[in-house]
Amino acid sequence: QEFVYSFSGCAPQSKMATGDNSGRVPCLNFSGPGPLGNSQPSNSPYALAASHGGSVGGGGGSQSVTRRSNPQSGPASLESPGVASGPPPNLMNALPAAAAAVGPLGGAMAPTASNMTGNPSNAAMTPATHSSLSAAPAAAAVLVYREPVYNWQATKSTVKERFAFLFNNEVLSDVHFLVGKGMGVQRIPAHRWFVLAVGSAVFDAMFNGGMATTSTEIELPDVEPAAFLALLKFLYSDEVHIGPETVMTTLYTAKKYAVPALEAHCVEFLKKNLRADNAFMLLTQARLFDEPQLASLCLENIDKNTGDALAAEGFTDIDLDTLFAVLERDTLGVREVHLFGAAVRWAEAEAHRQQLQLTPENKRRVLGKALKLIRFPLMTIEEFAAGPAQSAILTDREVVSLFLHFTVNPKPRVEFIDRPRCCLRGKECSITRFGQVESRWGYSGTSDRIRFSVNRRIFIVGFGLYGSIHGPTDYQVNIQILHTDSNTVLGQNDTGFSCDGSASTFRVMFKEPVEVLPNVNYTACATLKGPDSHYGTKGMRKVTHESSGSGTKTCFTFCYAAGNNNGTSVEDGQIPEVIFYT
Repeated sequence: QEFVYSFSGCAPQSKMATGDNSGRVPCLNFSGPGPLGNSQPSNSPYALAASHGGSVGGGGGSQSVTRRSNPQSGPASLESPGVASGPPPNLMNALPAAAAAVGPLGGAMAPTASNMTGNPSNAAMTPATHSSLSAAPAAAAVLVYREPVYNWQATKSTVKERFAFLFNNEVLSDVHFLVGKGMGVQRIPAHRWFVLAVGSAVFDAMFNGGMATTSTEIELPDVEPAAFLALLKFLYSDEVHIGPETVMTTLYTAKKYAVPALEAHCVEFLKKNLRADNAFMLLTQARLFDEPQLASLCLENIDKNTGDALAAEGFTDIDLDTLFAVLERDTLGVREVHLFGAAVRWAEAEAHRQQLQLTPENKRRVLGKALKLIRFPLMTIEEFAAGPAQSAILTDREVVSLFLHFTVNPKPRVEFIDRPRCCLRGKECSITRFGQVESRWGYSGTSDRIRFSVNRRIFIVGFGLYGSIHGPTDYQVNIQILHTDSNTVLGQNDTGFSCDGSASTFRVMFKEPVEVLPNVNYTACATLKGPDSHYGTKGMRKVTHESSGSGTKTCFTFCYAAGNNNGTSVEDGQIPEVIFYT
């Protein structure tokens, strides 16, 4: 509430909403103040003298009012021009629309005239009617009583409280920002030097640099009002006000104005709210805003929950670079046929965005080089035949090449990656169970088998096998891990490998990691087709692997697998190496 008084006579003014039809501002006689309305006497008069009848700008414009120089303690003298002395009685309703109020605060903290009993900073000010106060003669001084902000400093016991009161408040403001665009523009007051320039290097350069602006209104069409208010709230009070709907725009605003502490809060909020159904959306934003730590967390979440993440609506909205970043990962936990299906869904959405017809040619076109990151050789022949082979996205030459890869040996080279994906992180481990290598181990179509158990949970990703004694050769091989008691196949792969004729072992990998639980009997099997190979001797019944980092020990115990066995035992034979993750 503002109370306006005129000295040196009653100056002609515009008509006010006070019942006064004379067109004049009511005169105030300080020597004998009388009631001007029905309200109770004010206990908090605050006088501001307008310099030589200058106007008080409405809507938060630059205020042409001055305080009395060197005010004396205690009540002001009645003879002092331009300064009110003592509380003028019954002013609450005297001039409800006479003064140009401090402009709309957009929901800021400032009191209303109807609720003045509590702390003035805890209520909300309503915009007042703009009225001309500049028609008075120059000889007349105008006093503005700002009861809501009178002595507000005394009610704030800390610097933080005083600064928080000034947030989004016209009091002492010296700059306004027009934030947003179109019908959503919001006019926000601020304090350029003692808040903004102190809290942000960008604002400091804006107001104090070599090309500093002198404008009191600054347009920010690329910033959302809610995000800008969150930035100011943080600069004024260290309070963080972000939510799911505003966190990304607030992160953008914090980066734009170089406020890394608020950036960190936004990133931490995103980390806490990271889920499989929003991982792709957050990954796109993290890459856009150059937040590598957040991007890494998103990728880890996608690795662990690949199926759920691919099924989320946000997956089809990612850009091509983000699709590349995901498809090239070795740690996705999903079968390749499902990954291909997700890539096709993305291609359909992208074709729609580019206003292309949904033809196989256009799907391949928008996928581009991302198609080469689908590891078709990791599919089973049934999966490939039922899906990709009939999609018409692959060329006839690619389809024939992949069918040959699935069915013949030696396997022809294909244009697609055949390296297995492993949804495990950490360092790959391996153990070797033989102490010496000998020559000539023959094959007749029977499996080489060895039983084993471990002392802790691990994931086996493949075996190391011996190769030919006759120089470079290709082998066709089927590898399996069985649950011994139930004879259930837990993992297998029909594949092949090439050897160079040395006594080294050659890696043959499963398509997916096989979980092995502690103190459970399993059987490792390898059925090779090819010439005689090297084999191992001086085998060990127990082999222990110790992690170099943590010192964790993984102990394998081997024993003979009875039944249809090509001859491998604890002492000698094939399957010399087990490759695993802990």
